Amino acid sequence: MALPQQSVVRNRLLAALTPEEFDRLAPALEPVPLMLHDVLIAPGQPITQAYFVEDGIVSLVADTREGRIEIGLTGREGFVGVPLALGTETTPHTAIVQAGGEALRIAADALCAALDARAGLRRVLGRYVQSLIVQVGQTVYANADLTVEARLARWILMTHDRLDQDELPLTHEMLSKMLGVRRPTVTMATHTLEGAGMIRARRGRITVIDRGKLEGLAGAIYGSGGV
Repeated sequence: MALPQQSVVRNRLLAALTPEEFDRLAPALEPVPLMLHDVLIAPGQPITQAYFVEDGIVSLVADTREGRIEIGLTGREGFVGVPLALGTETTPHTAIVQAGGEALRIAADALCAALDARAGLRRVLGRYVQSLIVQVGQTVYANADLTVEARLARWILMTHDRLDQDELPLTHEMLSKMLGVRRPTVTMATHTLEGAGMIRARRGRITVIDRGKLEGLAGAIYGSGGV
């Protein structure tokens, strides 16, 4: 199997490594598809693989008494398996594919060994861990303080950032998990955004029509919790 080439990788973390750091890591990287609804990491289970997303979206989901709620998104700006970079092997959260694509997969022990040996890799992944912490924290703030419509605008923008298209694969079921609300509430919020000319909603798809209006509705909370 041919080794991944840094000149063509789409993952921003891998692209940010020095050529020497990337070349040392490349033999451990395996291209794999990301299939819709695949669970990459299960709560409470040992993390055996990490994933550098090349294309697609993986959601970080928390289970609550009220149901599942999305607390973070990872696209090609990051990697799935952050607990490994923090020295732990499990997480209470689920990592599930919400938009299919591709990733470069690495065994957990290989990633941990590389982190122990390579300061450059630790710095690059550490910056992403910080950005994810900010994103999750801002999501908590948004859920507590923003209207459902503003929260929906924020999630649409974050999804739009991670996909190379204006038409986004966002179902009402997925949006209800993003927002932590019932599907009828999602329907009402979607109709509000559509009526304001921000989006066009069709079954299983939302098309971004006016990104500027979405950013205005989401406010500053989007900019500090996006990509």
